[in-house]
Amino acid sequence: MPAADPAADPVPESWWRREAGELGRSLTRFGPAPGPRWHLGLQAATAMAVPVVALSAIGYESIGLLAATGAFATLYGGRFTPRERIVVVPIVAALLWACAAAGVLAAVLGPVVVAAGLVVVAVAASALVFGLSVGPPGPLFPVLIYGLSAHVTAPTASHRGLDPGLYLAVLAASLAFAWVVTAIPALRSKHRRTPPRPLSALFPRAHRETEARTLVVRAAAVAIVGTAASLVVDPERAYWIVGAGIAVLGVSTSRRVALSRGIHRALGTAVGAGVYLAIAFVPLPGIVLGVVLGALQFVVELVVVRHYALALLFITPLVLLILGAAGGSGPELAIERVVDTAVGAALGTLSSLIVVRGRTPRAAA
Repeated sequence: MPAADPAADPVPESWWRREAGELGRSLTRFGPAPGPRWHLGLQAATAMAVPVVALSAIGYESIGLLAATGAFATLYGGRFTPRERIVVVPIVAALLWACAAAGVLAAVLGPVVVAAGLVVVAVAASALVFGLSVGPPGPLFPVLIYGLSAHVTAPTASHRGLDPGLYLAVLAASLAFAWVVTAIPALRSKHRRTPPRPLSALFPRAHRETEARTLVVRAAAVAIVGTAASLVVDPERAYWIVGAGIAVLGVSTSRRVALSRGIHRALGTAVGAGVYLAIAFVPLPGIVLGVVLGALQFVVELVVVRHYALALLFITPLVLLILGAAGGSGPELAIERVVDTAVGAALGTLSSLIVVRGRTPRAAA
């Protein structure tokens, strides 16, 4: 019987040890800084804080907090020049408003339509974002704003629901304000001298079509399974489960990236829920909450590209404070979102097993 080789190391054990070590290191180290981001953080913070403060000051605190979602449009196209963002941000804003309008309409038609619409929006937004190489933050915010809009305007036993027309009007105004905020830097002379590139150059078709199709199929799987899973607990929470899963997908087909983002999202959300509880029990007026939301958004923009879990520590209380305006707050809301995020993160991670193969060219006749 041949002697065992002491230097031999079973491949599976070595692989698991290596991957576990890499994941552990990802939680304790920052990624490289891609460049200055304070200006992007300042734009997003301003677009989020000002509508909340202004509406709260005139007595519309609840709708003011929801107006903060207009700032989501500023999170796209950070790699473009200010003159290019003048064109890009309105396109993103129009897409987000259309998703919100779809959510409002679906809420009128009933929970089944809301669930079906969530799947449609997730797949359509993913096809658009991945097919045109839009980049981070991917299809997450179209999904979230669709679900949030359906949630806040649908009447339930606990709240009457916001007036759909008022909600959509306030959202349109906040999206327009977000565009103004991102357009202001283009007034500087050094930016006026730089001509913008055409849209075809800003959003080229994905040069790796197989990867784009893989991401779209993964998003579809997360949307279908996540929506079905929500029926077991609470259909109104489906958009959060699906959103968490799609956020884990990111813009990469790497399984290691998906696993890492899933762990970061679950841990960051759990800690961020604790931060939310610390803020939620302090009776802050809407004006102060607007400043808090702006500060949270500013920090998120600084750290999200370098440490995903740390960014979620600030993203979670930000989103939960906005959701609190829809009629829910306190420990229940925080616990629900932690559970939903864990489910969504697990689905997003498992979806990384899906790989769409490239088309095999037909042999010549």
